Amino acid sequence: MRDIDALKKKVKKVSKKLFETYPEATCSLDYKEPLQLLIATILAAQCTDERVNIVTKDLFQKYKTVEDFAAANPEELEQDIKSTGFYRNKAKNIIACCRKLIAEHNGKVPDNMEELTALPGVGRKTANVILSNIYGIPGVIVDTHCKRLSNRIGLTEQEDPVKIEQELMEIIPHKDWAKFSNNLVYHGRAICDARKPKCEICPISEYCSHFNKGTI
Repeated sequence: MRDIDALKKKVKKVSKKLFETYPEATCSLDYKEPLQLLIATILAAQCTDERVNIVTKDLFQKYKTVEDFAAANPEELEQDIKSTGFYRNKAKNIIACCRKLIAEHNGKVPDNMEELTALPGVGRKTANVILSNIYGIPGVIVDTHCKRLSNRIGLTEQEDPVKIEQELMEIIPHKDWAKFSNNLVYHGRAICDARKPKCEICPISEYCSHFNKGTI
């Protein structure tokens, strides 16, 4: 049984430390408008944001509009995004997604979870990235860093991203959902590495269940 009150207190302490440590934490994907962020986030699945930013620098020069992506030659687009991994599936989804945007949304990126997740290649993580960064609607963004750190810190024991999102929403203040998610990304890159976490220099180690062997 989760002790929600204890977890809320823990989140408050963790948040304070992380927000002080990474005041600049924000979405690390490069984009200039909603469609670019949507495409970049689709490409970021199983790929680093750094690699995606390298790819999209040229990609967004070549494909400038939703119509450009919708009309893209699949094999050519695959080559353009190949280094992001899973490129065949991503290319298929990007083309189908943009065609659906044109057909059902007048070419615009939707501003709600239901319509976003109905787009090919768009799950709740991608939708929350769009909602929080484009439309100012807070969302818990469960990427690989959020999943790893929320389990290590002891905020959830879930493995399924949707269940992790639901449990974090219970204990993180609504206004901080996206901000907390971004801070976990920064902390995961800087300190809480998947293989060798630098616990000895971690600013939140005193609150971390992994470091304190399962205590809250």
